[in-house]
Amino acid sequence: MTDIPELGPQEVANAVSETMYKKDKAAQHLGIALKSISPGEATMTMRVTDEMLNGHNICHGGYVFTLADTAFAYACNAYNQSTVAQGAQIDFLRPVAPDSLLTATAIERSRSRQTGVYDITITDQDDRTVALFRGNSHTIKGQMIPGLNANKEEE
Repeated sequence: MTDIPELGPQEVANAVSETMYKKDKAAQHLGIALKSISPGEATMTMRVTDEMLNGHNICHGGYVFTLADTAFAYACNAYNQSTVAQGAQIDFLRPVAPDSLLTATAIERSRSRQTGVYDITITDQDDRTVALFRGNSHTIKGQMIPGLNANKEEE
């Protein structure tokens, strides 16, 4: 018997995202902020700074990928099962201007015991889609918060 109470799926997602963000030095360093979380879904934002610009004076694609990958990570770990990226791809659809506010919205498309598929749409402050990202997850041993389980009746 554990001293950690069973929580509903949304409460688990909230607790996991708070725990992850405290440890997520990359997201903190880049100013990536969590805007919403639920089981299998996450929305995160990032302001494009001068340090993120490439030689074309647009946001380097690696930063757009990192924002999408971060939303992907929060979405697939929201169940409190340790999950990592198995693979990912991104399509860049339009350049991202300096000082843009990017939003990455991750949505779970499929989830089984060990794998998942997540689509992440990255938009700018004018709600234009700038990139599309698809991530494949793999569940590994462990939990983000050991012993914390979701109350299945509330799913």
